[in-house]
Amino acid sequence: MRYSLCCLAQACALLAAALVSMPAARAEAHDTSRIVSIGGAVTEILYALGLEHRIVAVDSTSHYPPQALREKRNVGYFRALSPEGVLGLNPSLILAIEGAGPKQAVTVLEAAGVGFVSVPDTFTSEGIINKIRVIAAATGVEKRGECLASAVAADLDVLAHLRTGIDKPARALFVLSFVGDRARVAGRATAAEGIMRLSGATNAITEFEGYKPVGDEAIIAAQPEAVLAMQREANPLDARTVFAHQAFALTPAAKRNTFVALNALYLLGFGPRTALAARDIAAALNPSLAKAEFPSQIASAAERCRG
Repeated sequence: MRYSLCCLAQACALLAAALVSMPAARAEAHDTSRIVSIGGAVTEILYALGLEHRIVAVDSTSHYPPQALREKRNVGYFRALSPEGVLGLNPSLILAIEGAGPKQAVTVLEAAGVGFVSVPDTFTSEGIINKIRVIAAATGVEKRGECLASAVAADLDVLAHLRTGIDKPARALFVLSFVGDRARVAGRATAAEGIMRLSGATNAITEFEGYKPVGDEAIIAAQPEAVLAMQREANPLDARTVFAHQAFALTPAAKRNTFVALNALYLLGFGPRTALAARDIAAALNPSLAKAEFPSQIASAAERCRG
């Protein structure tokens, strides 16, 4: 019995050594013939990688490039998905931005026997690069992905240098909407706070995470020096509307009339164009800042990376 146990132990040791020495298995390749893209940044990256001909549907936040929603089927808002609506398109691969939902819908999609990849959504420079690489790996175009990641990283490097010219970060407040007389604003761990940091600003609201309505006292106490918002057709927000509000009228932002509104995906998407959006915000909040020349505009970079 001792001999048998000894031999068994030796055999196990040899097997373990052999397994360690074996090359790591490649991840199973996904069928990319029919992609459903869920998330505006996901769609933008797929187009930049030259994969638009494989996309059969996108979600309603896929506003860039403009032809995406014209050319492709629309599966609705990424947080209110219908599993039947997505699976009815017979996808071979579903690429869904982290946070897509509802949770029950995502559970059904993950269990449907279709390729499903959750794309991380971290609101940092590194998060943008990782997002590109995850999508490129999932679609088997790693070389194009590295090309695009390098182009975006170059712009982010210029942006980082631009921020060194900001002596005093502006206190910014992002307004998502008004709920009655209460402003719904961005707290910690939000895309809005992430774009503020990339722009060399700081978030004036740090008492909570996510987007929440706040009272007048909180706005006055925050003393924002700038207000950020999304451009949109329905219920638009502009400087006149926001600064007419009693609480906002008492802020430094109103006295300086510093209000910046940008397209939602451009502002909060954390995709290939985010460095450009952050540059635009930085210039608006710091008029004396020298205009930065980026090494490449993303459109031309995307063209070079599609081959």
